[in-house]
Amino acid sequence: MFSIILNLRKILEDTIVEYIDVNFTLWLSWLLLPLLITFLLPFVIVGLVYLTILILYIYKLHRVRLRNAYGTDWRNAARNVVAAVWDAHGWIWYGYEVVGLENIPQNEPVLFVFYHGAIPVDIYYFVSKIFLLHSRLIHTVGDRFLFKCPGWSIVADVGKIIPGTVQTCSTILKEGNMLAISPGGVYEAQFGDSYYQLMWKKRVGFAKVALDAKVCVIPFFTKNIREAFRTISWGRRMFLRIYAATRLPCIPIYGGFPVKLITYVGKPIPYDENLTPEELQVKVADAINNLIREHQRIPGSISLALLERIYNPEKKQS
Repeated sequence: MFSIILNLRKILEDTIVEYIDVNFTLWLSWLLLPLLITFLLPFVIVGLVYLTILILYIYKLHRVRLRNAYGTDWRNAARNVVAAVWDAHGWIWYGYEVVGLENIPQNEPVLFVFYHGAIPVDIYYFVSKIFLLHSRLIHTVGDRFLFKCPGWSIVADVGKIIPGTVQTCSTILKEGNMLAISPGGVYEAQFGDSYYQLMWKKRVGFAKVALDAKVCVIPFFTKNIREAFRTISWGRRMFLRIYAATRLPCIPIYGGFPVKLITYVGKPIPYDENLTPEELQVKVADAINNLIREHQRIPGSISLALLERIYNPEKKQS
């Protein structure tokens, strides 16, 4: 009798342990799935970039046939397709909009200055929309580490993306082109947060460019850009040391949340020969901070930014 009880106890214990173990594993996997997805979604953007590379190589390899079909340079034909892909992606995934297009001069060189998100998808969408609407390509300044990435050279060639010095940027503007710069760059992308504070330090290169080329500066800011993608908040000191030593983005990024993205284009800041680069920097920073205060919830909220896909209080007020 005693042995039967022991056997029943053993069977019961084995059953309970197996049940708890299986269900705990299942529960843990479901618990961690959303976290895993948020870290994998940034790779969707990387995938789209490499889809862009594929499209560009297709146009490059078949440029003779495409030139006969479209009667234009392969780069221009490729830009139209790539711009359409990014514009469609922005509209579907983020409900992307641009407010203030009337502030952009049609036939003048312009220097755009913007806040840098963790992944600057807004500049991809903004450049695409301007190209499709006005057939004008915005040249952009990219961080130097991008030019070491495999396949990036063709993107830089077709998209007119440059590492950017004061001289090269000024020359581009003097030739009548539009140029976009984010003074915060990778540092702002990596160490910024949902409070949307500009992290420009003492960078005045963009101001020197605008003054040398004698062009107006147009600030713009994209609402909820920090809610679309974010950087992890722990280990900032360690990552700051790594960044200071390597100048490479090192903080893991998560997100890809389909929040509402709206780019607000500010009023042009006209060229003023009496301004110093430092004074112009302050003036542009104030303009972007005003756009942030006017349109962005501080601190940003991912859940509320998602709800704005359905209900936008700003549209209701207007």
